Amino acid sequence: MAARRGGAVEGDGAARAGDWAGAQGTARVRGRRKALAVVAALLLAVATALASGQPSSAAGRPPAAVVPLGVPFLPSPYPLRVTIDSMVAVSLTVDKDVTIRLSDGTTRVTNKYTFTKLQIRSHMNVTQRADGHTLVIDVPNEGSLGGYDSAGKPETTTMWGNITNVCVRVLFKICGVQGLLDFFGSLIPLTAGAEEFSGDIYAIRTVDDHAALNSTDNPVHLPGTITVTTP
Repeated sequence: MAARRGGAVEGDGAARAGDWAGAQGTARVRGRRKALAVVAALLLAVATALASGQPSSAAGRPPAAVVPLGVPFLPSPYPLRVTIDSMVAVSLTVDKDVTIRLSDGTTRVTNKYTFTKLQIRSHMNVTQRADGHTLVIDVPNEGSLGGYDSAGKPETTTMWGNITNVCVRVLFKICGVQGLLDFFGSLIPLTAGAEEFSGDIYAIRTVDDHAALNSTDNPVHLPGTITVTTP
């Protein structure tokens, strides 16, 4: 009986040891997979960063925009053509004649527009043509950049570029008032509706300034489509 009990104990111990070894092997496989995923992500990030500073392989052509939207910085030298049929800018401020450095090493003197929220009432289109590639983001109806998070804290949208047209309605629609917008926005925060917005924008960035590490608040709401075409 003692031998059988001893054998049973030894068998159970062997089984437990086998289970433990199997679990350890599975953990090692999972660990290797996670490590490979992290390494792959890092390599992709490094490759993207390096490629953004390298010349195009085709002779005589400018560098391609590795990150089409110019984010994360440095912004792309290929500006975004942004049009919005109808919008509301909340707490807009303007910094004029700001110098920005682009990913090809050049600089531009442009304006910096900062919003608490950019509410899209109707149809936003973003088009970028860069070295033969065309990126289009189309939001047919409503959307927003920035606003307020679930804790009621303001988010921030920053836009670097030049507004080429904007219309406002008082008793009737008045267009071409971007100069007045830049002037008054450099003095006081503005909240106003606008129509037929168009601009050449080098970069747009929207952040939740107060988000905790576990926050799920998303400051970007652009329900629409993204398409990229090549020759």
